[in-house]
Amino acid sequence: MSKPERYTVDLAEHPDLVVIYLGMRVEEPRGHQTLEDLGPQIQAAVEEQPDGLLLHEQLIYSEEPLHVGMRQYWRDFDSLEAWSLTLPHKEWWTDYLRDRGGTSFWHETYFRTGGFESMYVDVNDPPVGMGLFARRAPATGPMFSARRRRDAEPTAQPPAK
Repeated sequence: MSKPERYTVDLAEHPDLVVIYLGMRVEEPRGHQTLEDLGPQIQAAVEEQPDGLLLHEQLIYSEEPLHVGMRQYWRDFDSLEAWSLTLPHKEWWTDYLRDRGGTSFWHETYFRTGGFESMYVDVNDPPVGMGLFARRAPATGPMFSARRRRDAEPTAQPPAK
């Protein structure tokens, strides 16, 4: 039997690396069509090789209910944020907030330099990720943008029971 090959990675060339997990869960029957429609659009955007996107991976979180997503590695937050504020992402997000198409959506972002930020849209029953254990806060005012959520000071309020 051979010895297992173990290795790690040297991230010295990626001091500002950002990892974002995104997910979309079918909440009602029409959600299947929403996922089917978005898949090719997302793939086309990835194939355009946005500046700063190092890797894009597709994920399946569950089959029942169908819950799919992706993990992306970005060079830095500025690249991720710049892409999110341009087409097609800006249009997708605007359209999605108008009509969620029978789905719920979430993302969690992790920064090599420290910190996290997250957003959950209609992810209630059950919640996912940090939404399962952390106190919820409305995504308004200083919690509206990813940059402001990332930079927000932790609150001293005790967690909800």
